[in-house]
Formats: sequence, structure tokens, C-alpha cells
Amino acid sequence: DPIMGSTADKVSGKANEMTGKAKQAVGGATDNNKLQAKGAAQEAKGDAQQAKGEAKDAVEKVVDKT
Repeated sequence: DPIMGSTADKVSGKANEMTGKAKQAVGGATDNNKLQAKGAAQEAKGDAQQAKGEAKDAVEKVVDKT
């Protein structure tokens, strides 16, 4: 189901984004550059997942119009 797929992408993306931000904060507080970098990468992954979910929604709307 494309709708569930878009929702799952957005939820997973938000979770990755939040976890990444938390890792960056902990890494910054503990001077752990490696953890900060991992957090930034995870946040970027989350942003991409959310964008994928939004794109699926947009495609679904176009398909529904035809």
C-alpha cells in the first residue's frame, strides 16, 4: 500500500532525525566528534526518509487525480 509506505518513511525519518540530533547533542557535550558526525549522518538520513515519504504522497495525489 503506497500510503502506508509513505507514512512508514515519514515516521522512520522523524525517528532517525530525532536520534541524530540527540547524538549530536551528546557528542557536543562530551567533546565526542565521532558521535557528533554519526548524529549528523543519521539526521540527514532521517531528512531523506521524510522527503521520500512526502514524494510518495505527492505521487499518490497525482495518481488519484487521473
